Order: sequence, then C-alpha cells, then structure tokens
Amino acid sequence: MANKMNSADEPHDAVTDNQPAASAEEPSDEQEIAALLEQLASGVDNAADQLMPLVYDRLRGLAQKMLRNESPSHTLQPTALVNEAYIRMLGQSQVNWQGKTHFFAIGARMMRRILVDHARRKLSQKRGGSLHRISLEEDLCISKRSDEDVLAIEDALSKLAELDPRQAQIVELRFYGGLTVEEVAEVLKVSKRTVESDWTMIRAWLRRELTSEQSN
Repeated sequence: MANKMNSADEPHDAVTDNQPAASAEEPSDEQEIAALLEQLASGVDNAADQLMPLVYDRLRGLAQKMLRNESPSHTLQPTALVNEAYIRMLGQSQVNWQGKTHFFAIGARMMRRILVDHARRKLSQKRGGSLHRISLEEDLCISKRSDEDVLAIEDALSKLAELDPRQAQIVELRFYGGLTVEEVAEVLKVSKRTVESDWTMIRAWLRRELTSEQSN
C-alpha cells in the first residue's frame, strides 16, 4: 500500500524545469532594521535613508505620546520632533546599536533631551514663573505638562541618576520611550522581575520627590 501511495504522489511532488524555484523567505522588518543598523555603524552611506521608512511610524508614535501630555500651547509638532531626534541619533557615532529595541530607546532619549531643551529656551524668555504641585498618575502620566513640569521631572531624573543610574534609565525608557517591561529588561540586560521591582520603587520615589519639591 505504501508503494502505491508513493507512486501516486510522485506526479504531484515532481518539479519540472518549467516551474520556478521556491523563493527565499523575505526578511522581517526586525531583521532588516538590525542589518541596516550594522551598516549604519559601519558608515554605509545610504543606510540612514533606508532605515528611516522602517522606523518612522514608531518614532512618530513616541513623539505623539510625549507631546500629547504637553501643554496646549506647546509649539513642537510630532514630525519636527521625529526629524530632529533622528538627526541627533545619526550623530551618535560612538553608539554600538544592539538592535531595534535599543534603537528606539536611544530615540526616546533624544526626544527627551529635545523637549527639555525646548522647555529651557521658553522659560529663559520668561521672568519668574511659579512652579506648582505636580500630581502623578499611577503610570507616571502627567496631564498637560507645563515647561516647569518638564524641567522639574528632568531635575528629579538627574537626582535619581546619581542615586541609582539603572532606575533613572528605567524611567527614561518607560516614561519617555513607552517601552514595555520586557523591552526595558532587554535593553538593560536584566530580568523582567528586576525591572518590575525597580519600577514599583521608582514610582513611589518620584511621587514623593516631585510633590514635595513643588509644595515647598
């Protein structure tokens, strides 16, 4: 019976000269991004141009999330924030890109710096300006942040970086970058449980730090 089944199957399994060979599987976006990041680090001229379409949507999503919490009078637009961040990222010649997640982590850092610089420039044009009490939500979200809030958060992060650099990075990656616990663990090369434990302590510390500073 087995021989009959095999012989019957032969016409279906046979490949004729007229049939095209099976095409290789197309690389995923993640594989393509990783390859382009390697080329970028190696100085390949057009790597940045090829990379941009693959990462633009997520970078814009990060920008929209960051700007959504800014005050209505904020003048930066998502496209401008993405473009400036991308230019700054390309200028990071010493970065050893470790893959897609690391790339977006650096993107979040660049956007954070741009927002802080923007807030400082605006405040430098004002005189005085009283800081108000910052109320943090459970996920550290602050609704309609003012320029003063942005700088207060930055000061708190600088202080946290002196106390615990890893915890400061976790805030940057989660609060600004929107990375998941798993992605943060991947970037920092620690366990998911470590990130979860640190995140619990971070939220309590930041809530105390920001509310106490603004009420003084």
